[in-house]
Amino acid sequence: PNFIGFLVFILIPVAFSLILSLVNWDMLSAPKFVGLANFVNLLGFHLEAGRLIANDPLFWKCVGNTLFLMLIIPIEMIAALVLALSMNQKIMGIKLFRFLYFLPTITNGVAICLLWAWIYNYDFGLLNSLIKNVGNFLNLSLKGIPWLTSTIWSKPSLMIMGLWVAMGGYNMILFLAALQGVPRELYEAAEIDGADLWHKFWAITWPMISPTTFFIAIMAVIGGFQGGFMQAYVMTGGGPDRSTTTLEYLIYNHLYSWQHVGYAAGIAWFVFVVVFLITLFNWRFGGKLVQYYHY
Repeated sequence: PNFIGFLVFILIPVAFSLILSLVNWDMLSAPKFVGLANFVNLLGFHLEAGRLIANDPLFWKCVGNTLFLMLIIPIEMIAALVLALSMNQKIMGIKLFRFLYFLPTITNGVAICLLWAWIYNYDFGLLNSLIKNVGNFLNLSLKGIPWLTSTIWSKPSLMIMGLWVAMGGYNMILFLAALQGVPRELYEAAEIDGADLWHKFWAITWPMISPTTFFIAIMAVIGGFQGGFMQAYVMTGGGPDRSTTTLEYLIYNHLYSWQHVGYAAGIAWFVFVVVFLITLFNWRFGGKLVQYYHY
């Protein structure tokens, strides 16, 4: 039964998507075999007036957008670790605080996008209303910021939203589990030696949670290459000027909006190869980059 499930739900769809990447098909006419033409157009460059020009500038722009949005990952991890350290304290009501910080993760993603779309709204959004009220209080003429309609602010706006969702989500839970797995005897021995909180963190906590940190980093990078679809679909439509179109949203556009089935499959395989290489790196070098402790 396990093999049948693997065959039907994984192996056959993967093989079918690879076949699709080798054809041109608009879902209306018969598929036309083009070999590697989709990949050549996707990844290739050509000379034009002495300049090296991408065959598909939109694809590379979306690669850049995806990588730019992933710059928030280190901040998300730091915020998640700080929250986990806070949630690891023995104080009254700590379970309630853990639930409240985890709540955005289990909330419907579309609902979160709609909430932040209202927060970022130029005319009546929460942030711009706050800016205008502060301006009125200080007798200054402060105008609202076009958070989602400006190519300058669109990506930072989505990154801030992503930080709000990610810092209290699964990363916090994983860090919290790792922190609770650190033997108390190590801290007690360090206290006897006169170590303060800072030295205990760097000498004990950080090395002990390094495997979890590495795992979170790898998974965050993989998720970053596969993310950004819901925000683009619900909040920005990929705009303005394609500034929030990620690789996942580009796949959606090619497949459903433009009926470029083969090209969409080619982009999907590009994402798959990148994710596979990251996973291979994790498998090959993960044990050398972190120290595993056994008690």
